[in-house]
Amino acid sequence: QLVESGGGLVMTGESLSLSCAASEGEFDSLGMGWFRQAPGKGREFLAAIDRTGDKPYYADSVKGRFFISKDNVKNRMYLQMNNLKPEDTALYYCAAEAQGMGYLSSDWLYDYWGQGTQVTVSS
Repeated sequence: QLVESGGGLVMTGESLSLSCAASEGEFDSLGMGWFRQAPGKGREFLAAIDRTGDKPYYADSVKGRFFISKDNVKNRMYLQMNNLKPEDTALYYCAAEAQGMGYLSSDWLYDYWGQGTQVTVSS
């Protein structure tokens, strides 16, 4: 089970850090990713990381602003989001894939999903 936290309402230019906690299973064998879905739009890939947490991979749209990390001791994954913009407003999901690859950008390749946490960026 994956549970996201850390969403909220922020102003343009501010930062926010999301967390994804895994309650069971072999967390250190999982590759993980972050996606988001804005109202009326499809699910968008943001970032992924391999099982070790050493190899991050980003969508071009967030590269340089968002940073993904994975802590295999705490069984948590994080997404640090900087310089937020109104277009970043969406429901943010974490996901896990059993292959541990870390560079998977297609949502259908992920095996487990959280319920999502809302991020709203006000102008």
